[in-house]
Amino acid sequence: MLFASPLTKQLCASAVVAALASISLAPLRADEPTAAQPAAEAPAKETAQAAETKTEEKSVMKTAEKPADEAKKEAKPKSEKKSTVTVGGLEWRTDYNKAYQAAKRNKQMLLINLTSTSTNNVQTSVDNYFATNAAIQKKLDGVSRLRLPVDAEITVDGKAQRLLSFPAFAQLQGGAGFVLLDLKNEGAPHYGHAVNVLPYSSGKYYHWQNNHLSVILDLPSGTLTQRTMIWAVRTHPEAPQSTYGTLHPTLANGAASHSSYQASIGQQGHQNFGSRFNQLSGATGGPVSEVVAESWPGQNMIDSCIDCVQSWRGSSGHWRGVSGRHRAFGYDIRRGGNGIWYGTGIFAD
Repeated sequence: MLFASPLTKQLCASAVVAALASISLAPLRADEPTAAQPAAEAPAKETAQAAETKTEEKSVMKTAEKPADEAKKEAKPKSEKKSTVTVGGLEWRTDYNKAYQAAKRNKQMLLINLTSTSTNNVQTSVDNYFATNAAIQKKLDGVSRLRLPVDAEITVDGKAQRLLSFPAFAQLQGGAGFVLLDLKNEGAPHYGHAVNVLPYSSGKYYHWQNNHLSVILDLPSGTLTQRTMIWAVRTHPEAPQSTYGTLHPTLANGAASHSSYQASIGQQGHQNFGSRFNQLSGATGGPVSEVVAESWPGQNMIDSCIDCVQSWRGSSGHWRGVSGRHRAFGYDIRRGGNGIWYGTGIFAD
């Protein structure tokens, strides 16, 4: 058995041929979205608008009886509060409910940028990146965009709640950054959930980079944990190639299942290989290999995904699997009750 360093977490001795059954897993509670509760306010708003219409009709009748000049003054339309802002040459909505409904209607991802005065330097850099990079502008044109301050609130069941209080925003650690909600892949188990979170604040291994945003906008459809693992692989400085094949649903479910199993027993390993091999290779039409890793305890999800990739880099056998290009792949990670995250990658050739 190999070790990441003389003092550290274990790695499996080599990439092992394995197979896992296709298992659908319920999304983690940690990737719950802020949900569409604000949309529930729409009927009430419509009722209020109907009442306003009746009042306005009466007003028009009275206005007709008055002098023309006076009628013109009273008939002047009220100015509506603007609910968009232009940043970096792009228009961003500033109303959560409108942005959510627009993304849902247009079947798009909803990219939410929460801003804070404490991270003005980072925000300025991000905005300049948007303004000067044609490639990121093109990607952002394909998603719905929302920009709000970190203390922004939405009304749920008549009560104001901060967006940061919702589980979907937990990985922001209470600060500014980006959250990506999937309102594009209707019918998928992660539809309506946060599928990527990128805080501005640094972690143990994580540090904000503008191009991280470009990477998440290119990731295949998947859950928060799947996409964060894939993001961690793609952003490794040596540019490993294992995530550029097809994200196979059987391999993705297999990686999720095995990560959950390791987390449940609190032990890293390639358990139950024999019973899993035939099922997985049969579903993908070829032999498969698997890599596993565990994080240091007490870390958040993003740091732990980076940690697992760094651990794989420390083993030549594992790195062959992670760095090589494969026909299909699946990645996922789960946290155990011991505070350790268990990552799994499975590849088909």
